[in-house]
Amino acid sequence: MYKKIVFPVLSQIDPEKVHYWAMGALVAALKMPIIGNIIKSSFNSKSEGLERDVFGLRFKNPVGLAAGFDKNAQWIDELATLGFGFIEIGTVTPKAQDGNPKPRLFRLKKDLALINRMGFNNGGVDKVVENLKKRKSDILVGGNIGKNKLTPNENALSDYQITFRALFDYVDYFVVNVSSPNTPGLRDLQEKGPLTEILVALQTENGQKDKPKPILLKIAPDLTDTQLEDIVEIVNTAGIAGVIATNTTLSRADLQTSDADVAEIGAGGLSGKPLTHRATEVVEFLHTKSKGSFDIIGVGGIYTGKDAEEKFAAGAKLVQVYSGFVYEGPSIAKNINAYLTKAKL
Repeated sequence: MYKKIVFPVLSQIDPEKVHYWAMGALVAALKMPIIGNIIKSSFNSKSEGLERDVFGLRFKNPVGLAAGFDKNAQWIDELATLGFGFIEIGTVTPKAQDGNPKPRLFRLKKDLALINRMGFNNGGVDKVVENLKKRKSDILVGGNIGKNKLTPNENALSDYQITFRALFDYVDYFVVNVSSPNTPGLRDLQEKGPLTEILVALQTENGQKDKPKPILLKIAPDLTDTQLEDIVEIVNTAGIAGVIATNTTLSRADLQTSDADVAEIGAGGLSGKPLTHRATEVVEFLHTKSKGSFDIIGVGGIYTGKDAEEKFAAGAKLVQVYSGFVYEGPSIAKNINAYLTKAKL
């Protein structure tokens, strides 16, 4: 029903407007006792046999929602009813920022893909903490953290420390985002020197806590093999828990959408089906080169249980969806988990 009726209608409307409209509708529906119970029973996953113990946390199932969907942690309770095993909020920055000018989110329907240049739009860490304090669900929540656009790279560590400290008591794990293509200069922080500095500093502070939280690094799919080898070294040197592979890509190769339409959209990170193979390659490369010394969350082009299975076969311990959620609809986590249960994965 979603793919044949609902999505074709919604896809005629600006995708960012649809995002907020759809979540508003879910919030309203869940407040109605009968409809709310139907939603919860229809979409929630049976978790028997799907539990995963990864970087010291117990996940009820391995299918999570990637960062970028719930930037301000305002819909955790509602999204938890859709069967996800975990939800990643953000990217969160110390200060509120509007992000890039609209329109900034685009569908490539022929490719089952999205292009976004959101630019870390969020209400700032204080607002996010307020929202986290209100949540009722016990679903695991990750905090994806970044730097403000106006913060120069030489001061980036301070931004990451501010958000880390503010969110520490309210999230279950952290993700250091230095790989979004939509904040000028951010990807320069993936270079060995600055990245090592940031991760070592955060992990050192983390180690001084009574109960340290897992810290992960989110990387771009556009890194070379040499850069990925550096990532393995940096992660092991810093002693963080793992890597999320991958963020969106700058590549526009092999798209079904016309070159003219893609050019008209302009800059931004591409996500969805065109990223499936490359994201899996990166997962496999990291897993092989690291000899499994850290855990990997696979993300990029996951729409079906088969897609998730490929990420697990490559070495991922967990997976996340984003574009697949948009194109497949609210049953995506349930459907993937049903496949995993049947395949005994």
